[in-house]
Amino acid sequence: MRKLLLTVLLGMSTLVGFSQIRWDAKLGMSMSNLSKIDPNGMKVGYTFGVGMDYAFTDMWSLQSGLMFSSKGYKATEEDGEYKWTGKANTHYLEIPILAAYKMNITDNMKFVVNAGPYLAVGLGGCYTDKEEYQGEEDKDHTKIFKKYDMPDGQGGTTSEAICKRFDMGLQYGVGLEISDHYLVNITGQYGFINPYKQDVYKVDADGDPTNETISPKNLSFYISVGYRF
Repeated sequence: MRKLLLTVLLGMSTLVGFSQIRWDAKLGMSMSNLSKIDPNGMKVGYTFGVGMDYAFTDMWSLQSGLMFSSKGYKATEEDGEYKWTGKANTHYLEIPILAAYKMNITDNMKFVVNAGPYLAVGLGGCYTDKEEYQGEEDKDHTKIFKKYDMPDGQGGTTSEAICKRFDMGLQYGVGLEISDHYLVNITGQYGFINPYKQDVYKVDADGDPTNETISPKNLSFYISVGYRF
């Protein structure tokens, strides 16, 4: 995966001198979750970075860039005076590789549809586990990508992190290009890789773990604005 990321970065750097390339800066809000986790909740975060648009024709282009984005999820359970909250907050560097199709709406506005794979590497993050009961609170923080010693199931220990550092999946979106400079984008992502190294167990109607494991994936939704130079 690291070799693939380096190859993509080197490929992007070789395109800098071409006149068909334009660069942009983007900033927006992320809303993320995990598939197959119940109960779960959407976590709000950020996304920002630089983008590249390499035009083949007036209608078709290749889009890529470097984006910093937060992902994760929230889960909450309540029973009388007892409340439990779990929240994962992860930070990724992402490289999308998208084919984009552009349609003129007016002389100064284009509608854009894009889709393609994305690659991501985790930069950091933490998992917060909080229990509240009768006014008392117990909270625990764990760094998601840091390795910890834990039982290996065979009487020994192994050094493992909670989450895998690399992720990849499908990215797709729609947007507007206004007056050849201003960008408005709505983007979705569906991960292909279970981010957790340990087994994730399905819970029953009472919220108790069962013997059935599941394979959750990162789900993300972004709303962003940008300026193309």
